[in-house]
Amino acid sequence: MDFELSDEHLMLQQSIRNFAKKEIEPIAEKIDMEDKWPKDMWQKLGDLGVMGITADVEYGGAGADLLSAVIVIEELAKASPAIALSWGAHVNLCVDNLNHNANPSQKKRYLPSLCSGKHVGALALTEPNSGSDAVSIQTSAVKAGDYYILNGTKMFITNGSAADTIIVYAKTDKEKKAKGITAFIVEKNFPGFSASKKLKKVGHRGSETAELVLEDCRVPAENTLGEENNGVHVMMSGLDIERAFLAGEALGVAEACLELSIQYAKDRIQFGKSIGTFQLIQAKLADMYAQIEAGKLLCYRAAQVAGQAKRGGKGTEVHKLAAASILLNAEMATRIADQAVQIHGGYGYMLEYPVQRFLRDAKLLEIGAGTSEMRRLIIARELMNL
Repeated sequence: MDFELSDEHLMLQQSIRNFAKKEIEPIAEKIDMEDKWPKDMWQKLGDLGVMGITADVEYGGAGADLLSAVIVIEELAKASPAIALSWGAHVNLCVDNLNHNANPSQKKRYLPSLCSGKHVGALALTEPNSGSDAVSIQTSAVKAGDYYILNGTKMFITNGSAADTIIVYAKTDKEKKAKGITAFIVEKNFPGFSASKKLKKVGHRGSETAELVLEDCRVPAENTLGEENNGVHVMMSGLDIERAFLAGEALGVAEACLELSIQYAKDRIQFGKSIGTFQLIQAKLADMYAQIEAGKLLCYRAAQVAGQAKRGGKGTEVHKLAAASILLNAEMATRIADQAVQIHGGYGYMLEYPVQRFLRDAKLLEIGAGTSEMRRLIIARELMNL
């Protein structure tokens, strides 16, 4: 077993780390305080070559593996989880989805601009009354000649107010329930589509989250993603990829908190000594390190297995492995961020110290992309072959 990253992965890691320190870290606090996406950041990420990191080269992507994408989101999250989340939603939920499920004509039309950074992508599944029970969505799509007419509301959509291209799930046959869902490629300028309001969040501030409204939205039939009433296949085919991928952000949050805590423990003087010489502080740092190393091994392994597995397969090792990776790393990130605030003491509760921001950011990773409770159910059902 080889636990070392390849030379290509190490080069990518260093490139993103340098970019994050230069372009993101200096403005991370401002992004959070103003709750505003930084100007030109999408284009900068496009110029960096990561806006289509897993997409095919022929459509402007980098053609890299899932582990590469995990490394990128991990390094971005160390500087700003908000930037990491929005980039991740674009790359994983939209671009990678299109790369695997769109037909050649759709790929040619949408992927080049998404991969270059000219356009931003999003995915709209969650609704005001439909979260973990994703197949209970109420947004409808009715065929009318060469168009589908979509009506409904989507909630908590990352990049919703910024996206040019959105993958939207709707019911084309409500009688068939889960088997009556269809995925569509929606452009922001389609008649009847609007981002009604930007939502205010506790964490990941700067990453734009919106409520979307489809009011007699006209979507060309040629923009059906996959076959009619086969949207659940499109949805499920990427879930293992999404879970394995998002674990990388949680890992980055935890690593950033450890680095900040080590530096603070060295610098903070109490009772004539740096607090890093106190055994209770040392124990906290040691526990943080051990948890991160365990989480990293699981995160990278899940990324490799999920990236190599057949999308949409059933009853495979990757289902429970991907769920375990995001479960462990998300909860670990919250614990470690909490301990980082504790190590910083009163300063950790002040807005000018970044550990409080990482604590606020970490909690979302236990909720978004399937809650910790749902992840445990997935693992248990796989273990018992249910």
